[in-house]
Amino acid sequence: MTTTTDTQAHTPDAHDPHANDAAPYPGGDPYADYRRGDFAFTELVDLADRRLGAGVVAANDEFFAERENLLLREPAVFDPERFGHKGKVMDGWETRRRRGADAEHPFPAPDDHDWAIVRLGAPGVIRGLVVDTAHFRGNYPQRVSVQAAAVGGTPSVAELLDARWEEVVPPSPVRGHAANGFAVHDERRFTHVRLCQHPDGGVARLRVHGEVVPDPEWLELLGTFDLVSVLHGGVYEDASDRFYSSPTQIILPGTSRKMDDGWENRRRRVRGTNDWVRFRLAARGEVRAVEIDTAYLKGNSAGWVALSARDGEDGEWYEFLPRTRLQPDALHRFALPVPVRATHVRLDAYPDGGVARLRLHGTLTPEGLTTLRNRFTR
Repeated sequence: MTTTTDTQAHTPDAHDPHANDAAPYPGGDPYADYRRGDFAFTELVDLADRRLGAGVVAANDEFFAERENLLLREPAVFDPERFGHKGKVMDGWETRRRRGADAEHPFPAPDDHDWAIVRLGAPGVIRGLVVDTAHFRGNYPQRVSVQAAAVGGTPSVAELLDARWEEVVPPSPVRGHAANGFAVHDERRFTHVRLCQHPDGGVARLRVHGEVVPDPEWLELLGTFDLVSVLHGGVYEDASDRFYSSPTQIILPGTSRKMDDGWENRRRRVRGTNDWVRFRLAARGEVRAVEIDTAYLKGNSAGWVALSARDGEDGEWYEFLPRTRLQPDALHRFALPVPVRATHVRLDAYPDGGVARLRLHGTLTPEGLTTLRNRFTR
């Protein structure tokens, strides 16, 4: 059974429906009074990241602001002087004000709501969502709800509307100009989510954090693929330092496009120590080739790196790529003399510095393929 927890939103008082409003924009820094949230699940990959192939495929209304804004990676911006032909220009998804049936019933019906359907870039198990209402101070929805569906292939909007949707977040109050977090406890794999605003309003950003569950049949057809890629179920588990950016970015698809589109740590000052990142592979596999990219990292790339592996949670770590000099802003390729069987890999950077991308090319073992199949059908 699905349960949810909203750790930030407050339930409005029955006599004060504006209890969750933010104060009108006071001038100066638009984020000065923004109500942030601290949610453990945000350490997990955003399944709705546009860089993974996510998209907002449909919405019933986007009169004031386009649905595509929901998945923009940058924080929402606010320009108090910017107006267009339809009114205030907002950086988010904003619908028109709903009305009732007639003059005697001016308010919308209790079940009236607006919706937007998001295709997850990487299908998987959802662990939590962040519904960000930044800059929507008095025009945010009174409540939101979220449904999820598992639809194979590349369905049309009509097929999605007819799909079986499961509620993962029931109608819940949210705060204006705030990060509203909802934990989700459901072990099923989903491909799409539908965000609903009750009855109407605006949402700046949507984040859907969870664990990627790839299609094992597709990976078996590929044969050789990147065993640590987020798209294939690779996971960053831990790191010595996350000061400038998340190590998850090392295993994103594609090449980095700027300096902060990778993993960079602070400058290490303690001699005899180094920075490191630990990853869990999609499943047990055999690594045959390695790529380490330092794109856009010129004066701050790692000086040397080494790679170690272990097979199983209790396996012993052993080094398979010895400490190797890296060049700045360059792609490095290493052919391994023998396949390396592993479930986990650790990258050590000496003494510190950044890495843009890590690729571990190989194949699944029969045991690894069975593990993925069991999780895919759970």
